[in-house]
Amino acid sequence: MSFRSALLLLLVGGFSGSALSGQAALKPGRKYTTVERLAPERLAAVHAARTQFAAARKPGPPVGVYQDFPAVLHVHAEDAPHTLGKRAEVLAAAKQTGIRVVMFSDHNGPKPDTWRGLRDGVLFLAGAENGGKHELVYPTPAPGVRFHSHPEGELTASPDGWDGMEIYNRHADAEDDTDFIAYLKAALAVPAKVQELSALFRQYPDEAFASGCDYWPEIFARWDSISATRPFTGIAANDAHQNQVFAGGKLVLDPYPVAFRNTVTHILARELSEASVIDSLRAGRAYVSHDWLCDPAGFSFTAANNLGLFEMGDTVPLASTTRLTARSPIPANWKFFQDGKVVSEQQGTQVSFTVPGRGSYRAEAWLEVDGEQRPWIYTNAIRADKPDSTKIGLPGMALDAGVIVEKDIQYTTGAPEDAAKLQLDIYKKSDLPANAPVLFFVHGGAWKSGDRKQYPFFGNLFAKAGYVVVVPSYRLSPKYKHPTHIEDIAAAFAWTVKNVAAHGGDPAKILAAGHSAGGHLVALLATNPKYLAPHNLDAKSILGVLALSGVYDVTGLEGSASSNAFVGDAELLKGASPVKQIQAGLPPFLVTYCQWDYATLPQQAIEFDKALKSAGLRSQLVYIPGESHITEMTNITKPTDALAQTMKEFMGGLQ
Repeated sequence: MSFRSALLLLLVGGFSGSALSGQAALKPGRKYTTVERLAPERLAAVHAARTQFAAARKPGPPVGVYQDFPAVLHVHAEDAPHTLGKRAEVLAAAKQTGIRVVMFSDHNGPKPDTWRGLRDGVLFLAGAENGGKHELVYPTPAPGVRFHSHPEGELTASPDGWDGMEIYNRHADAEDDTDFIAYLKAALAVPAKVQELSALFRQYPDEAFASGCDYWPEIFARWDSISATRPFTGIAANDAHQNQVFAGGKLVLDPYPVAFRNTVTHILARELSEASVIDSLRAGRAYVSHDWLCDPAGFSFTAANNLGLFEMGDTVPLASTTRLTARSPIPANWKFFQDGKVVSEQQGTQVSFTVPGRGSYRAEAWLEVDGEQRPWIYTNAIRADKPDSTKIGLPGMALDAGVIVEKDIQYTTGAPEDAAKLQLDIYKKSDLPANAPVLFFVHGGAWKSGDRKQYPFFGNLFAKAGYVVVVPSYRLSPKYKHPTHIEDIAAAFAWTVKNVAAHGGDPAKILAAGHSAGGHLVALLATNPKYLAPHNLDAKSILGVLALSGVYDVTGLEGSASSNAFVGDAELLKGASPVKQIQAGLPPFLVTYCQWDYATLPQQAIEFDKALKSAGLRSQLVYIPGESHITEMTNITKPTDALAQTMKEFMGGLQ
């Protein structure tokens, strides 16, 4: 049933209301009824608040591996007699409001002629609203997704067969607004009142349309109870028809652009494609926002621990202290929920909460507007659970038969207490022929931890593949600051060039690889010539660089608690940032990042790869799904590991 149909039925007294109808008691956050919110002074106050929010917005840097695609679900444009024209209006409204995904829900559809695919930068998906079953169905790509629609009338329905549910539906608020219906009924009988109401909707279209927006505790309780047992995606429904037209067209309550700004499901996806959108909706990689209040671009809700960063729809392993963090472009009032119970309330643009144990966690952001609390953002859940031992575990440290290691080779001199950090180990086959390719590998650890002795598994893996594997240690922070780390690595690399032939390696075939901080160091070794120059070497000595989840711009890390490695002026930090040192003549690069990498590392990888290619250099950017910042290393020895295969293919192509 459309919003207009519900209104008309109410106007003639033929609709009894849903199980949750009526506004005898105001819903959470409210101070005013819908009719009171429509007073000119109220609308003006809300508009002023929105204007202040827009001026105060300060989006933070993007985090994670997904893009935020604003979407509208439960959209109708199949109504005769102007179907094609209405679909064109939907496209125009999407372009006007920044909507990137439109998911049609034809009654008993999808209709054969419903739009699918990209049109002028907007992705259209064809779906159906099966009213009798109270569900939305998006069947392609198979198996598609199914959502419980209009749950307000059947809160005890079995969730079996559904991937999620509408946690907000503008139509439900329309049905519930009995005070507004009575007001509208009276207004339509008085031409002057119609003119007054029409003027308000023209002057304050978003504020007026949102006057009926509510928070439904009963619906969230149902969602939380299901989400506590299994993933169950929460979506928003516009139920947009653009047919709430009264008094001969003088009063239009629901133009597509207004409806689209009011209620948005933001889908976090790798790309703007049907398959990616459906996959993200099934997984719960989405959040609901009333964008009319404030543009949420820059919002994130994540969980982080020493394994990496996890997003909505993910399960974070409780392998260490895990913190949930919500970030928004303006200050908000936040509520964190564990299995439906509020466990923390905070205010600000960035708030965090330590996860106490297993459970389904979500967050809500509310904004104070004209003396009321208005709901702004609802996240989908991040689940926390015990680590899966089959996915998280240390690799074996024993060497295979036929692989040998030469340990504790001093590559440079220094203070006696630092001797162990100025050594390297070499792994190779015992029967390796002469002039084998060389893999020089630098460990990570935020420049403050880690050691070559932790990597026999890595040396063993690539020694079996026919490489002479050189793994150095280096002096660490906080005792030593930049450029000590890179100076040590340059010395270790120079030693390798001059001495690896005696260990079976070809000095003309040395590849430099590094993970995390090690990725930064090998990238800097290749891009900034000042570190190899004292050894009479340059980037031509490096056959290729494999930068694995590295850091390429350290200008924001000065004195940070996470590293405390970079202290100095802007020029020093620029010189320490590989992305700012790119020049002609550099070797080919492999740049990788993984699904649950640390917060900004995916963006760093993407920008570094883009900068290399812009300079005309060869670079290959690879995304590794299903791994965290730590497990991409600890799982590298598994037979089907994607990172190991990618590295071998890249290195093999350079020899």
